[in-house]
Amino acid sequence: MSRRGSKQSDFNHPLQSSASSSAAGGRGRGRGRGHSAPSPPAQTFYPRPVQTSSAASPAPSTAAPPRAVAPVPASAGPGPSRPPPVQASPAPVPGSGAVATTAPPAVQTVTSALEKQLTLETSAPSSSKAVRFPDRPGFGIAGRKIQIRANHFQVKVAVPEIYHYDVAITPEITSKKVSRDVIDLLVRAHCESILGNRMPAYDGRKSLFTAGPLPFEIKEFKAKLGDNDEPGSSATSTSSRKKREREFRVTIRFASKTDLNHLTQFLSCRQLDCPQETIQALDVVLRATPSEMFDVVGRSFFSPELGPKGPLGNGTEYWRGYYQSLRPTQMGLSLNIDVSARAFYEAIPILDFISKNFRLDLRRPLPDQDRIKIKKALRGIKVQVNHGQNIRRYKVTAVTKEPLRALMFTDENGTKKSVVQYFQEKYNISLQYTQLSALQAGSDTKPIFLPMELCQIVAGQRYTKRLNEDQVTALLRATCQRPRDREDSIRKIVRQSKFSTDKFARHFQIEVREDPVVLDARVLPPPMLKYHGSGGESQVQPMMGQWNMINKKMIAGGTVEHWTCLNFSGRIHRDLPYQLCQNLAEMCNSRGMRFKQSPVVPITSSPSGQIENALRNLHKQCKQANIGLQLLIIILPDVKGSYGKIKRICETELGIVSQCCQPRQLGKMSKQYLENLSLKINVKVGGTNTILNDAYVHRIPHVSDVPTIIFGADVTHPQPGEDSSPSIAAVVASMDWPFVTRYRGVVSAQKHRDEMIHDLYIGDPAAGIPHSGIIRELFRAFRNSTNRKPERIIFYRDGVSEGQFNQVLLYEMDAIRKACSSLEPGYLPPVTFVVVQKRHHTRLFPADHGPRARDSTDRSGNIMPGTVVDTTICHPREFDFYLNSHAGIQGTSRPTHYHVLFDENKFTADELQILTNNLCYTYARCTRSVSIVPPAYYAHLAAFRARYYIEGDTSDAGSSTGGKGISASFEVKLPSVKGNVADVMFFC
Repeated sequence: MSRRGSKQSDFNHPLQSSASSSAAGGRGRGRGRGHSAPSPPAQTFYPRPVQTSSAASPAPSTAAPPRAVAPVPASAGPGPSRPPPVQASPAPVPGSGAVATTAPPAVQTVTSALEKQLTLETSAPSSSKAVRFPDRPGFGIAGRKIQIRANHFQVKVAVPEIYHYDVAITPEITSKKVSRDVIDLLVRAHCESILGNRMPAYDGRKSLFTAGPLPFEIKEFKAKLGDNDEPGSSATSTSSRKKREREFRVTIRFASKTDLNHLTQFLSCRQLDCPQETIQALDVVLRATPSEMFDVVGRSFFSPELGPKGPLGNGTEYWRGYYQSLRPTQMGLSLNIDVSARAFYEAIPILDFISKNFRLDLRRPLPDQDRIKIKKALRGIKVQVNHGQNIRRYKVTAVTKEPLRALMFTDENGTKKSVVQYFQEKYNISLQYTQLSALQAGSDTKPIFLPMELCQIVAGQRYTKRLNEDQVTALLRATCQRPRDREDSIRKIVRQSKFSTDKFARHFQIEVREDPVVLDARVLPPPMLKYHGSGGESQVQPMMGQWNMINKKMIAGGTVEHWTCLNFSGRIHRDLPYQLCQNLAEMCNSRGMRFKQSPVVPITSSPSGQIENALRNLHKQCKQANIGLQLLIIILPDVKGSYGKIKRICETELGIVSQCCQPRQLGKMSKQYLENLSLKINVKVGGTNTILNDAYVHRIPHVSDVPTIIFGADVTHPQPGEDSSPSIAAVVASMDWPFVTRYRGVVSAQKHRDEMIHDLYIGDPAAGIPHSGIIRELFRAFRNSTNRKPERIIFYRDGVSEGQFNQVLLYEMDAIRKACSSLEPGYLPPVTFVVVQKRHHTRLFPADHGPRARDSTDRSGNIMPGTVVDTTICHPREFDFYLNSHAGIQGTSRPTHYHVLFDENKFTADELQILTNNLCYTYARCTRSVSIVPPAYYAHLAAFRARYYIEGDTSDAGSSTGGKGISASFEVKLPSVKGNVADVMFFC
């Protein structure tokens, strides 16, 4: 319990720079939330803020910095020269504002209180104390009703019980394929005699499922498997290389019996917790047959039999396949099937692979730096040699430092012999490339040397490293399908799967419908957008997810007086930089900005090899002349690879806001290109392009009534194979309530592949650790910007898989609560926590692909922008929905899945769906609606920008060692973004 004025508020402290981003200082006071309150009822563990109407709580002035907003000529019609200021006089917060030395009681107890709130029992029973996500608050009714199809196929299960058995194989097998071979051998040998004619479904690891009990509780079997892959030495005699058999001991032990009644009760919303073990068992059954037939990658299957393969370049090719997953939905169990493609190594000779990846003269010895590159490219790849009686396979562990001709080994007679001599005597092979290094397999103590010219890459190996831009482009081009073609491909996969005759599906009495589900959907209307009144049009309603800037001016145009341009391209005409800047200044001015025509420093050109010197010299020149450079226009070099370096130097070292331009775009100098540049530049200098008209008239539910801060958060992880790079967390927050279009971003580095955002709140004053963290920094920036403190939080969290929902919610909600309490005792604004999922395999198709579907499809043949689904294929009980907020350009649109994990603001389905859809029209970089809600999009951009800051610093760490993942804990300090850059949307 707290009393007004009895404790100190931290809101009026100057902003402190975090390790990742510095914030502008400022002062301000606001009403405290320190009123006395009795213990809350069971369903409300945290005091809610006093809800005030917009009349009682007038909107604050716009958050656009005064230095960046240009005076605009008097309006010919209605409309403000900037988002209109409304006077606000918040009550002062008592207290001196000194930093507290002890954590408030709310900070100390918030974790246990949050866990208690999240695990409250509701009317439906639960078999375990799991986190309770909010119930669906009803179904949405807004919008025009339509019917569409989804790539979900209804599944019915008749088997009453499924028995789960633990499987232990000795010696241990790491390969799922080999494990399946062992169990398959066992089943074929003992199905009738010992297994009681059961047809076990095996997951390739530790679990085996049967439809009914096996006739034993525990039993041990022996299985002998032919071995083609056991590594041998190059000096081993041919006779000892004959195919051996490996013997395994397999122990099958009863683990549990699955009652499908629990699943039935859950699907009908009479049971709260989802019986994941039952769904996993059924999923294993439906995956058993394709797991035997195809290459398994996660939840997907790939094979040349599933479609034509094609080259991707650099010794890689794509294989076609499909994704399959069993999901609980409102219609019952649903099998989600989608087409897929993935990169694999081409089954080509090693020398061809090296030639495709490296420009080397193979007639010369390998320089050490090239040998290390080849080693990095080949390590872990399986190769095969067929110079003996049998084809042998080996896994590459290294590339020898010595050339092949210098390699010696001791044969079985104890005689030292060269590898070249051995192959000549043993196989009558005269090796041609003896100056090259050899591939090494086996261990360092017992190495196996393989001449490169005799090795070929084994087919069917997944390429796990980062694809370059050309490979990504080739993969997208090869797999991009229009909605009709994609749906036809999915239907074909379902027909080929033949679930009706599948031996496992029949044994477990599982029926899968072959027709995709038809479901009800709604098309939400696009929002009205507000522009400046001095333009020809002060309002516009987008059509098909897009609009244009003709006869429109930005709602708050920024001012650019001090600017210049640096050109690093050597191929463009020398007059093009001047022409670009002149045209760009005219475009910015015509769109409502005040952009000075002449640069403050003459436009210059520099060689692409002198980027850092040119930037530092320019910065030094401006500093000596006491010029505060507001914008630097940069024409990028002709060769890719300098963008990240430029952004790192400008944003973290020099404090320069920059706008980069591609040299290939300058030849066209199209109006559309210049307009897009002007949109980016305006928000980078503190302006605002457009706002929602509903925000202008204070008509957004749960946003307009009280000061509301909207967060977007994301964690991006390094590319596969990069074991040394950290994960990057980024959080952005709106700074211009009630307009929610301008965001401030903070980034931080954290442990490798850690999904939780650890810097949301930091502090333990009792241990000498002061309060800090991302939430505090952004809250105080909001206070400085709006002169109000947030009274409501909407948190869009990107990049979380379903298996991480509980963990992320508990950890990050706890951090949010602690951060709020540390700012002011008893300060706990209500939170709505929404996960944003883009990486899923649900696709939505028009019910009719023909000409009659024009009123329900866009020009690409995809479903309409604004299409929302919260029935049939959504969660049986929880608050989730699919939203296709954008118009398709090519291929098949992917809707975004929004799942509400926590909701103290009590959104209705329509309110949250409409808010999310409308926000998708406020993305600053274009005049189109985007596919994910902009705060999450901005967080994604900020995280990727931060990765540029450390790119190259750790890329080679550990690359010359044989260990795997030894650098994963290598700590990288992310450089701070300079304060003047952090104040604006530098990530756009």
